[in-house]
Amino acid sequence: MPSAPMDVEAAVVEAKGDPFRIRTVPLEEPRPDEVLVRVVATGVCQTDAHSRNQDYPIPMPVILGHEGAGIIEQVGSAVKDLAPGDRVAMTFPSCGRCDACRAGFPANCTHGFELAFGASRQDGTNAYGDGVHGHFFGQSSFARYALATERNTVRLPDDMPLELAGPLGCGMQTGAGAVMNSLEVGAGESLVVLGTGAVGLAAVMAAKAVGATTIVAVDINPSRLALAEELGATHTVNASTEDTDARLRQIRPDGYHYILEITAQPRMLALAVDHLRPMGTAALIGGAPAGTTAPIDMNRLLNGGRRLRGIAQGDSVPQIFIPQLVDLYRAGKFPVDRLVRTYDFADINQAFADAASGKVIKPVLLMN
Repeated sequence: MPSAPMDVEAAVVEAKGDPFRIRTVPLEEPRPDEVLVRVVATGVCQTDAHSRNQDYPIPMPVILGHEGAGIIEQVGSAVKDLAPGDRVAMTFPSCGRCDACRAGFPANCTHGFELAFGASRQDGTNAYGDGVHGHFFGQSSFARYALATERNTVRLPDDMPLELAGPLGCGMQTGAGAVMNSLEVGAGESLVVLGTGAVGLAAVMAAKAVGATTIVAVDINPSRLALAEELGATHTVNASTEDTDARLRQIRPDGYHYILEITAQPRMLALAVDHLRPMGTAALIGGAPAGTTAPIDMNRLLNGGRRLRGIAQGDSVPQIFIPQLVDLYRAGKFPVDRLVRTYDFADINQAFADAASGKVIKPVLLMN
């Protein structure tokens, strides 16, 4: 078992927009409510890119990464449900004490943003040395070891591949949870997914699993649209070559039950509202830079009882929902493996470049 303080190899961003640099950083031992996880694999998410570019202001230098999976090496004295040797996925942090957490909605934790992007524990302390900030999303998993808490760590069955489990902690549970938890899309209903990256394709897979009969995928990447069709989309729209507005009206003239906006483009959120049927719901998932606004037709919302809402992390309770996604994967109904390409940890900058170009949907870094 590693002793503390220990030196940890981590990918550090020194300043806005910099490439990742692998360096050794001191890390304290777990506090009573914390666990030390030996990271085996970790997904690369768009939120990591946004944070590196300071779209979400975060203290630097910093260790990012928030889709980690691995094996518990050490647990704090107050940890009750996890033990050394457990195979786990790490997920978003929450305080456990605010009204939202106590009501069973940890994804809407009052302190969620500061816990995710504050690069410190909630009390302001930092377990990492040499001036490097950690605790990104309560884990900073772009490292060979990560500190998390019992609240944002989920035990996995032995047969779940860790390289596939990490993305369940953020991107996959966000897209699938939006469909299954937040919107409760039902059999026979219609859904439009604007953006078919990892989150959007997770939504497509979930919509197929629950029996939605009209599933429209919209993107500008032909290969992603082709994959969306293989994974369950009944229609696809290439927004770079087709008139998206006209095509959506052609597919379903009376509008859609649900529309997920994942591109974080203001005009696409406005389009989502325009294509709702009466009592339909548009949901914003995509994270835009701070201060971004969108031109919404207010009367479109008012007439017909249409709704617009935001969704964080698929409104999931990770200890419940991530095992459900694992079960769907094992049953062949949530083939997350179709989205993943693995990279050696040392190739982290290439993984980010491939994700930015659209070449890869979900890069996953392997720590071996």
